[in-house]
Amino acid sequence: MRFMIIMYPENYPTAKAGWVPDLTDIEDTRKFHEELAAAGVLQSLDGLTPPATMSARITLKNGKLKVTDGPFTEAKEVVGGFYILDVKSREEAIKWASRIPRKDDEMIVEVRRLFDISDFTPAVQDKLTELEEEQAAKFGNKPGQQ
Repeated sequence: MRFMIIMYPENYPTAKAGWVPDLTDIEDTRKFHEELAAAGVLQSLDGLTPPATMSARITLKNGKLKVTDGPFTEAKEVVGGFYILDVKSREEAIKWASRIPRKDDEMIVEVRRLFDISDFTPAVQDKLTELEEEQAAKFGNKPGQQ
């Protein structure tokens, strides 16, 4: 099962453009990344810059697109980074998410399962497989690789 672990740092909605984490936080997090990799569960991870740094929200209303530049003053929670883990269970994903280095009340961490082809009906599974094969033939990637 694949899970996305989403981090919502407390200071991100108001962080200034150009903010970066300090070296101590980077070192602590790096150790955690090495543990994830050594366990063979890490598929992807990345941190996001604060909304004040080159961000935009695009909305569609009444058929019209609207682009709003960050920061987003109405935002109470802003995604600061994510992990994609391939684990055996929800409990294992929660166990890993609980180990993310942080200080008290510094950030909210959310665990969400990614859709899997087995979540869909057999007819939809067949169509998705067909579409993946068409994409692989057109773009040269392997089925299941985006």
